[in-house]
Amino acid sequence: MTTTEPPLTPARRRGVAVARTRHASARVLAVLARSVAIFVPVFLVATFVTFALRSLSGLSPARIQLGEDATPEAIARIEAQWGLDQPFLTQYWNWFSGVLRGELGSSWVNGADISTLIGLGLGVSLSVATFALVIGVAVGFVLGTVAALRRTTAVDRAITGFVTVISVMPAFVVGIVLVAVLAVGFGLFPSAGYVPADQGVGPWLAHITLPALALSFDVIADVARQLRSSLVGAYQENYVTGAVVRGLGPRRIFFGHVLRNGLGPTLATLGQKFPALVGASVVTEWIFGLQGFGRFANDSAQAGDVPAVQGVLVVSIALVVSFNLVINLVLARVMPASQRGV
Repeated sequence: MTTTEPPLTPARRRGVAVARTRHASARVLAVLARSVAIFVPVFLVATFVTFALRSLSGLSPARIQLGEDATPEAIARIEAQWGLDQPFLTQYWNWFSGVLRGELGSSWVNGADISTLIGLGLGVSLSVATFALVIGVAVGFVLGTVAALRRTTAVDRAITGFVTVISVMPAFVVGIVLVAVLAVGFGLFPSAGYVPADQGVGPWLAHITLPALALSFDVIADVARQLRSSLVGAYQENYVTGAVVRGLGPRRIFFGHVLRNGLGPTLATLGQKFPALVGASVVTEWIFGLQGFGRFANDSAQAGDVPAVQGVLVVSIALVVSFNLVINLVLARVMPASQRGV
């Protein structure tokens, strides 16, 4: 004798939907808790090491402001004004408590607020890096997917060859070529400068397109290669064979099984890409005349402005931690098996 399950009533459907939502929320909260438990100690250790750089560097604001011929009395007076005569741990706590409030101190060079200076440059770099990431993910996703679906064919080999070529092209070389061809040659984009988004989305996009393209090549290559490898591996799993046996169509197999399980490694690589784009944009910013985060970091390091360099490092650490936290949360939704360490 066989029994059949009663049909789902609207009330039961709502109950099932609520249960699934609660389960998904609990899974995301568990990932968030684990990530915070890892990232908070990392942030604390990284900020301590960052602050210790001043003592290791041997630099002093008195040397920058008074020159190498400054007397010991003048040096002691300037350092006392900056609180550098206090014990190391006292200096660290005063600095770290300011970091928690969003205060990164003042520049040794001109006394300007470092948070304000970094904010001005970070807006430029984040605009370029975000657009570069969007371009890289979109193009890399298409190339990697097509290569996986046409694996071992001429299309796959052509995409693999193209990705290999662009992966070894330095961003500054690509930037120079883009300026010469698209800006100077055809006049399609401005060759330098930056316009904030609040002054017009069109001019803003026009000014960040070329530097974003120059930075996107590495992202395109990494996303395409990683996605192709992951999708090809997913097609060889038993659950795909089972889906074929059950008569599921190719499109449903790809979107319901292959893509969802193949996205994990690709998303993990993006966790390192975005902060790297922000930090590695200094040469590109020079080419396109952008006063961005990378250029500010380079200028501060050359001037020996230790508080500014410390601020740059803290912001970079925060970017890495925050972006990886977002990636982990996305993985929790896209690839539930990652929660179980599978």
